[in-house]
Amino acid sequence: MQYRRHYHQGASYFFTINLADRSSDLLIKEIETLRNAFKTVKQKHPFHIDAIVILPDHLHLLCTMPNDDAHYSKRIKLIKYYFSYRIAKTERISKSRQKKGERGIWQRRFWEHCIRDELDYRTHIDYIHMNPVKHGYVERVQDWQYSSFHKFVSEGLLPVNWSD
Repeated sequence: MQYRRHYHQGASYFFTINLADRSSDLLIKEIETLRNAFKTVKQKHPFHIDAIVILPDHLHLLCTMPNDDAHYSKRIKLIKYYFSYRIAKTERISKSRQKKGERGIWQRRFWEHCIRDELDYRTHIDYIHMNPVKHGYVERVQDWQYSSFHKFVSEGLLPVNWSD
């Protein structure tokens, strides 16, 4: 049976996007390149980033699609493309990827989940913000700089000691 993606206009989605090399720190090392890739895609294909965390080898993103274009796979593909295009070719590239003219930076697939309700939304935001602690990068959420947690604090949505 073939899997089909379901696109819902105006819906919110949670994504996990991984590097092919899970021991890499490329996303942190090239954080400005990644930010620019997001910015470029958002200008061409708007979407709202509700929450995000960038870890060395993967990222979690909760975003809301516009009412007139719910094609999230195009956006993910373009973010990966613009990031990959702007960094040096130092990664190992498998023969199958070479044949297809692909880089070896990202895992081919990503994981997505359509947010069902307000509880699901809040649960995924909490998961995003707690992820650096879960992976042992920091002991406190506020100590990880590559997270939308800081925006939530500055907007008064969460206290700085939320996870303590």
